[in-house]
Amino acid sequence: MTALQEIPLTTIDGRATSLAEHAGKVLLVVNVASKCGLTPQYEGLQKLYADKRDQGFEVLGFPANDFAGQEPGTNEEIAEFCSTTYHVEFPMFAKISVVGEDQHPLYKELTAAIPRAEGDPDTFRERLRGHGITPNEDPDVLWNFEKFLIAKDGTVARRFAPTVAPDDPALVAAIDEQLAR
Repeated sequence: MTALQEIPLTTIDGRATSLAEHAGKVLLVVNVASKCGLTPQYEGLQKLYADKRDQGFEVLGFPANDFAGQEPGTNEEIAEFCSTTYHVEFPMFAKISVVGEDQHPLYKELTAAIPRAEGDPDTFRERLRGHGITPNEDPDVLWNFEKFLIAKDGTVARRFAPTVAPDDPALVAAIDEQLAR
């Protein structure tokens, strides 16, 4: 078991757990938000999960209110939103912080393992600056819907920028590569 798999987590309904519960599966860990321009990615994440879960793949959603207050709800409100708006069936976790002084240990490990996201994070940073927002720099999570791909052995395999959509060929190929191992 890896250190990543041992980090204590809480499901969105309050149950204590860890990534060890998902050992042997390929995981896509995503920090999510309900009021973000990228929120429609929930639909693609659910489709990805539905298409690949029988192959040993899971999407794990971690709500975070770290970016422009885009996840203000309670765990109950978030669960209801995800269920009714996007019919999310993949595991969701209690709201955490993915950056800053109160950064959850899971995200400390993830960002330390792979300090820079694939995709085009610099263009997204420029877009944020254009909106008057000072973006985070590497290794911090840039924004909502950044994606970390965890291999079956519990190690961090890849990291993708928030703008890499769930159906992006590079992301899908990376998932398929891990599933084939």
